[in-house]
Amino acid sequence: MRDFFDALGLLLVIEGIVYCLFPGLARRMAEAASQASPDRLRIGGLVAVCLGVGVVWIVRG
Repeated sequence: MRDFFDALGLLLVIEGIVYCLFPGLARRMAEAASQASPDRLRIGGLVAVCLGVGVVWIVRG
């Protein structure tokens, strides 16, 4: 459970950095996501999940 909260905290740090340093980019990404089709969002989410699992797998070895 500790790993989950570590990962959640790291996610919030990364999100905060994006909004703090690149607010225009964050706004454009949100607009692009709102205009994307549900299928495209699902595929993007699936790719993100697979990449995340791959990174954790490699790091945890």
